[in-house]
Amino acid sequence: MTQKDITFVADFLTEHFNEAPELYDRKGKYFNVERVGQYLKDEDDDLVSPPNTEGNQWFNFLKNSTHLKESPLLFPYYPEKSLHFVKRQMEVVIDQCLQKPADVIGKSVHQAVRICLYKTSESEDSTPQLFKLPFLWNDKTSNIHYVLFTILENSVSKIHILRRHTDTSRSVSNGILAVQFANFNSSISESSDSSCLDAHFYDDETVTVVLKESVEQEGKDRVLAQLPLS
Repeated sequence: MTQKDITFVADFLTEHFNEAPELYDRKGKYFNVERVGQYLKDEDDDLVSPPNTEGNQWFNFLKNSTHLKESPLLFPYYPEKSLHFVKRQMEVVIDQCLQKPADVIGKSVHQAVRICLYKTSESEDSTPQLFKLPFLWNDKTSNIHYVLFTILENSVSKIHILRRHTDTSRSVSNGILAVQFANFNSSISESSDSSCLDAHFYDDETVTVVLKESVEQEGKDRVLAQLPLS
């Protein structure tokens, strides 16, 4: 330890562990506790050494503001309590704020359409991960919702595009199609396909895909392709 470190510790002990006669009437509290640790105690008792807010610009601002003083938007301040106490109070308020939206949203959600994509075995333990790369896109201009994904068991060279109108009362323009990517290297057998590593919507009319040759070769070519929805 350097002399600076020793001085720092000595100053800390001098400041926080002096005798505090005003605390003698409190059970077991004959010394000024460390001022950071008292905030972390998970108890509802008042702080032994509450902070001094005199001169605090924020508190002075609130005190002198007619509109903010009683504003329900500001979380109340508990200068005598630990952070654990404040945390519990805040959790209660947040739960109350989220309960109503959760009820309303939960009651408004319902199944609009059901499409069978694949079937798996009855044993959950042997069921592999078949759904990959799910990416959502909402075309606000046409009110169309898209889902991009691949099904591993089927073929990684196929990318599936599911289209659904955002107005659940309409049944038009719904559909699902698959696009298969052939190899992009003329030197490779035509029977091989390119696997899709990733796919995202670039904009409302274009899908960007990252392709890789299924056959391992020198250079391991990757291709960034753009697929027009039309």
